[in-house]
Amino acid sequence: MLHIDGAVNNSGSSTGIVLITPEGHRLMSAIHFKFYVTNNDAEYEALINGLKVALEVGAVNLIVQSDSELVVNQVNGGFQARGPWTELYMRCAQRLLKKFENAKLESVP
Repeated sequence: MLHIDGAVNNSGSSTGIVLITPEGHRLMSAIHFKFYVTNNDAEYEALINGLKVALEVGAVNLIVQSDSELVVNQVNGGFQARGPWTELYMRCAQRLLKKFENAKLESVP
């Protein structure tokens, strides 16, 4: 299970990633950006970096939970990606998801 979140506010922008193994072990990571990102960019950065971590530890089955309905629906094909950066983020996430035997991206409140 992978929980991701990206955030942008007055104090900066960052992502949070929590990967939970089937045995219940938690691998946590946070990334603080030193460059400008939008909130949606931060959500995509969380997704992409979380997927890379999951691949590095050898995950083959993965459920990803994100609070960004926009990102989830774009990656799952329900919404169209608008803008060149969003398109690149979306395609990168889709390529990474295909590297798992079973992967599901779902929206959570």
